Amino acid sequence: MSQEVRNLEPKALWNKFADLNAVPRPSKKEERVIAFMMDFGKKLGFETLNDTIGNVIIKKPASAGMENRKTIVMQSHLDMVHQKNNDTVFDFDTQGIEMYVDGDWVRAKGTTLGADNGLGVATIMAILESTTIKHPAIEALFTIDEETGMTGAMGLQGGMLEGEILLNLDTEEDDEIDIGCAGGIDVTATAEYDEEETPENAVAYTITVKGLNGGHSGMDIHKGLGNANKIMNRLLFDAFDAFGLQIASIRGGSLRNAIPRESVAQVVIANVYDDAFAFDMQDIINEIKSELKTTEPHLEVTIVKSENKPAKVMPPMAQYFLVRALYTAHNGVYRMSADFDDLVETSNNVAKVMVGEGKLSIQCLTRSSVETAKFDLANSLRSAFELMGCEVTYEGNYPGWTPNANSEILDVLSSIYEKQNGAKAAVVACHAGLECGILGTHYPEMDMISFGPTIKGAHSPDERASISSAQKYWKFVLEVLEHIPIKK
Repeated sequence: MSQEVRNLEPKALWNKFADLNAVPRPSKKEERVIAFMMDFGKKLGFETLNDTIGNVIIKKPASAGMENRKTIVMQSHLDMVHQKNNDTVFDFDTQGIEMYVDGDWVRAKGTTLGADNGLGVATIMAILESTTIKHPAIEALFTIDEETGMTGAMGLQGGMLEGEILLNLDTEEDDEIDIGCAGGIDVTATAEYDEEETPENAVAYTITVKGLNGGHSGMDIHKGLGNANKIMNRLLFDAFDAFGLQIASIRGGSLRNAIPRESVAQVVIANVYDDAFAFDMQDIINEIKSELKTTEPHLEVTIVKSENKPAKVMPPMAQYFLVRALYTAHNGVYRMSADFDDLVETSNNVAKVMVGEGKLSIQCLTRSSVETAKFDLANSLRSAFELMGCEVTYEGNYPGWTPNANSEILDVLSSIYEKQNGAKAAVVACHAGLECGILGTHYPEMDMISFGPTIKGAHSPDERASISSAQKYWKFVLEVLEHIPIKK
C-alpha cells in the first residue's frame, strides 16, 4: 500500500512520509522514531543532537547564496495519536501505518494516519536531504510527546537554538496562516468506592455507544459532534432514576485530545423491570439519534442482555453522585472569542471515563486562549467532581500562543500565498494546542508562524491528508524558504 503513496507528487515529501510511517511512534513511546531520526541526521553528515528529554535537533548550513538570510527553525512533532476502529486489529507499538490512496486523499486502514504531524516531519526531512532546494541555515527541531502533554516542547532548554524565525508545520488547513493558539490543562478526577454484591434478582446488560465521528478535541470541538461519554451518562442517568440501574463498569474514550467515539457499560437491573427497561431505553436512544442525526448519522447504541452477571456493582449513593457530576461537567464550547470571528475561546472535552472494581477516573482536557478563562472552566469541573467526593488534580498545563499581528515572517508568508494563489490566506488563531506558545517561553524573541497542508479527521481513524493540498503546500514551503528575510 505504501508504494502507491510513494508514487505521489511531490515524491520527496510522500517518500519521507512513508519512511516515517513505517516506524511505530505513539506518544510517550517514541524511542524508535527518535533513533530513526538520529540515524537520518547523522547519515546526512549534519550536526545531530538528542537533548535530555528526547527532542532531536538537526542543523543544516545555508545553501550557496543564502548565507546572509536569518537562520530558521523548522519544527514538527514526532509522535502521533493512536486511535483505531473497534473492529480493526492493529498494534501501534509494533506496526507501521497501513496507507492507501482514495481519490484525492491518503488514508490509513482503520487507524489514524499520522499526517498530524507526520507530514510536517516529512517536509523537514525532505528539505534536509535535498541538494537542490534553496534555503537559509536550518535548525530542524523534532519534538516528542506533543499529543499527550507537550513535554518535549516544555523540556526544551533555552540556548540550544540560534534561529530567529520558527516555522511550525502543524496546522491543518492550507489556506490558513496561524499566529496564535489555545493553551490547555488536564483535569483528572479520581475516587474509590466500596462495591456491593449484585442483587440476586438482577438481570445483566451491556450498553454500547459507538459509530461516532470522534475527532480533534480542539479543532473539532465546535462542530456539535457526539461525545460517547456524555451519551452513555445520559442513558445511565435516566435508567438509574427510572429503574434503579446499577453500574458494574464503564469504559469510555481513550485519549484526552480525542473526542470520545465509543463507550461500553456493564450494568444490572431488577428483573421486574426487564421489559419496561428495554422499551424505555429505546425511546431515549431514538431521541438522542434524532438530536444528532445531522452530525452523527452513524451513531449506534445497543443494549444487549448478558448471560454473565457481574459479581459486584456500584452502590446507589456513589452512583447517584457519579451520574449527576458527569451530567453537570461541561463538554464542548464554553465561550467563543470576542476578539476573533468564529474562534472558540474556551472549551472542555470529557475525554475518558473509567469505572469498576471500586475505582473511578474521569479525564478532561480544558482549553482556552485566555489563561484566566481556562482556569475558570477547570475550577467549574473541579467543583462538580469534588462535590461527589473525588480528588481532582491539574496536570499538563501549557500556555497559549499570543498573536503577533506585526510579525515579519507573517508578512512574507501572506505575500507569497497571495501571489501563488490569487487570494489572501486567512490569518487566524486556532483552538488547538500548538507548541509555539511553549517554545515562545524558551525563546521569547523568536518570530513564529504556523501553517500546513489540509488534513481532515485528525485524532480519529477517519484522518486523511489531501494530495492536491500537499502539492500546493510544498510549492509554498519552497518559496518561503527562498524569501526568508536578510539578517539585520
